[in-house]
Amino acid sequence: MRLLAWEVIGVIDTDGDCAEWTFPAEPGAVRAARAVVRGKLHGWHLDCVADLAALLVSELVTNALRHATGPIGVRLVRPAGLGGGLLVEVSDPLPDPPRERVARDEDESGRGLQLVAGSSRRWGTRPGTSGKTVWFELAVPG
Repeated sequence: MRLLAWEVIGVIDTDGDCAEWTFPAEPGAVRAARAVVRGKLHGWHLDCVADLAALLVSELVTNALRHATGPIGVRLVRPAGLGGGLLVEVSDPLPDPPRERVARDEDESGRGLQLVAGSSRRWGTRPGTSGKTVWFELAVPG
């Protein structure tokens, strides 16, 4: 998939075991984030988690678009210290941590954090210098 220039504000680092991108707070950010995550994981030969990682990133980027007004960061890290895991982070300028809630059957939204919690081996949030980061870890089969 070819990305248009406006879809990615900047690629911070895509060498080695860490990749970072910054996207504008626009609807195209969700599609662009999915594409770069899938592409990088394919390049790292981690196709086994690419679809799940892209889905969860989509949920978190969508949440950031709904609640924040500034750029959205996406970061992938494949450190040895996680025991074969993949760390995925989504950052936005809103300092308030997300709230997991129980969506009713008729609700059209509100399931993103439940999906992240149920599909990852760990997840959480942490404050940043100008906002917050929501992160999750996916197990990578050895």
